[in-house]
Amino acid sequence: MTTKNLLVELFVEELPPKALQKLGDAFASVLFEQLKAQGLATADSAVTPFASPRRLAAQVTNVFWQGAQLPVRTKLMPVAIGLNANGEPTPALIKKLTGLNLNYLLTVDRAVWDQRVSQENDGKTEVLFHTDVASGEMLPDALQKALHEAISKLPIPKVMTYQLETDCELPGWSSVQFVRPAHGLVALHGSDVVPVKALGLTAGNSTQGHRFEAKVSPVVLRDADSYAMQLRDEGAVIASFTERRAEIARQLAAAAATVGNGVHAIDDDALLDEVTALVERPNVLVCSFEQEFLGVPQECLILTMKANQKYFPLLDAAGKLSHQFLVVSNITPDDPSLVIGGNERVVRPRLADAKFFFDQDRKKTLASRVDGLAKVVYHNKLGTQGERVERVRSIAKAIAQQLGDSGLAQQADQAALLAKTDLVTDMVGEFPELQGTMGRYYALNDGLSEAVADAIEDHYKPRFAGDTLPRSTVGVVVALADKLETLVGMFGIGNLPTGDRDPFALRRHALGVIRMLVEQALPLNLDRLLSIGSNAFDGWLVSQGGDAAFNFGFNIAKLDDFIYDRLAGTLREQGFSAQEVDAVLALRPQRLALVEKKLAAVRAFAQLPESPALTAANKRVANILKKAEAEGPVDPHVNPELLQEQAEQDLYAALQRFVPEANAQFEAGDFTASLQTLAVLRAPVDAFFDDVMVNAEQMDLRLNRQGLLKSLHLAMNRVADLSRLAV
Repeated sequence: MTTKNLLVELFVEELPPKALQKLGDAFASVLFEQLKAQGLATADSAVTPFASPRRLAAQVTNVFWQGAQLPVRTKLMPVAIGLNANGEPTPALIKKLTGLNLNYLLTVDRAVWDQRVSQENDGKTEVLFHTDVASGEMLPDALQKALHEAISKLPIPKVMTYQLETDCELPGWSSVQFVRPAHGLVALHGSDVVPVKALGLTAGNSTQGHRFEAKVSPVVLRDADSYAMQLRDEGAVIASFTERRAEIARQLAAAAATVGNGVHAIDDDALLDEVTALVERPNVLVCSFEQEFLGVPQECLILTMKANQKYFPLLDAAGKLSHQFLVVSNITPDDPSLVIGGNERVVRPRLADAKFFFDQDRKKTLASRVDGLAKVVYHNKLGTQGERVERVRSIAKAIAQQLGDSGLAQQADQAALLAKTDLVTDMVGEFPELQGTMGRYYALNDGLSEAVADAIEDHYKPRFAGDTLPRSTVGVVVALADKLETLVGMFGIGNLPTGDRDPFALRRHALGVIRMLVEQALPLNLDRLLSIGSNAFDGWLVSQGGDAAFNFGFNIAKLDDFIYDRLAGTLREQGFSAQEVDAVLALRPQRLALVEKKLAAVRAFAQLPESPALTAANKRVANILKKAEAEGPVDPHVNPELLQEQAEQDLYAALQRFVPEANAQFEAGDFTASLQTLAVLRAPVDAFFDDVMVNAEQMDLRLNRQGLLKSLHLAMNRVADLSRLAV
């Protein structure tokens, strides 16, 4: 059987730009998978997606008109029931064959019977099977199913409902749901139209090109292979999203080169994707604005050009904004001056607004805006931003005091007081994305120190995975305080993240706390930090009453586990095994900055030949102590005079000799050496369990031996719970 390439296109009204690439890829992949599942595509078939503002399309290579014939096996019944002693069909089998419309077998000769009916063992008994050959799927039927499936599985962000005019039960009244109204359907197998329907449309061989620059209308496609070429040549459309994106990137680089001075277009993949989804044939033009606007913080100008106009600002080698920018136009006029002038007129009022906001905001100090935060609701259960600021101040001062720096405490307090004040400025009111950034500019304008200004901007960091940390200790302290306040507050009122929902980004906040504690190597204990965070809510709890305080404390208890769970996930992503992570985190280490060092020590210990025996023994000790401690705590002190057996005397002597050395290494932070020092305990530990009965009948002996095991357990498990390494 011969194959031809297949093309399917849906021509629609302008698709949502931020979803275009996903829609195009999903349409093509589902269509392809469905054709493969129905046996119409070969092993060598490939799919090429196309997506432009007004079309979704897919080209599939090597597609059959009819699928291959497939064997169909039908289980009939056990041989003992279906055939008599002479091998002839019994009444039961005759009835079965008639019901399955296979009674033709009763009239054929024996050779045909033997060919179609076989006897096979199904694992229990000999069974009769009928084998036939079914015709493969025809492309029109298979494509109809595939097209329906591809449309139904599109990741549509918001569905539209519209009425059909043709090919429906009630023209003008029958409705259909799709991402945008569809106006054309193309289905070509080679040059042959495949008779399929979708969304009230019947497939043909013509589509539409560019609204203004197409050479012909409609574009009549010769065959599936000429789709992209004809659309480019006759329709003035680059149908491929990938090709169109690459062409825009090429033109941006070329246009920047013509400007000179080493400028380049801002690197923003999301903006490039969105612009690619807005144009069918890109044409990059150089525009400019008045240099007086460069007195406004460039973040404001860049944001308004990107977000509002989809322009590409030009930056110099130092990252400083130029007064020129690039526009990706959807038309290519002979004289581009009108297009350039129009875009310059459009952007000018936007920049003027930004300048006005900036000038107005600077007339008031950040300190004068603090009272205004009392009118901004933070959360209906947690009060206003003003109340929140006071909690963040309290946490920041306590953290700074923990670090033992009174100057740091003063700066952190000032930064925490002013960190949220830019929320009530005109600029941030217009561009919420600039919160923190504008706070820094206004702080410097007010004559505040650079450390405080940087902390105001940086207290939101890290905002996302891979984001930088605050650039100074003041910023780290305020960022920690801000994230702790959020975590404690939201957990306290029961706003815990679920499997698929985290509206307050608590996972991100927890990871931010972890990163700062680890990467900055801060000498801060996690439990103490959470206690500081909880103490900041004392005043709020008093105002809420007793029930709120009880629920708050109950929910806060879950925050500790939440942070360690986030830390565990991060460590596993770094390549540490689940066992290694579990062993270290089981002890709830307070200094998170030391966790990776402890993991490295555990990994090195696991490579020692003594490791398997010691971890197994550790697990045994843990189980013995667990049973013993059910009746009360085990005293780790040992009376040497009660050590009767040689093995327990040897173990005690080994502990007396090596544990002080291991402890000294632990206190010095050399966790690897500490564990390796304790590895010499393998022999006395093995001998102890071979020769000594722990639960002796004599109570003083039993307690003494339990105390010996307790002291062993405490010594072995300072770095990690080694029993978790036991297989």
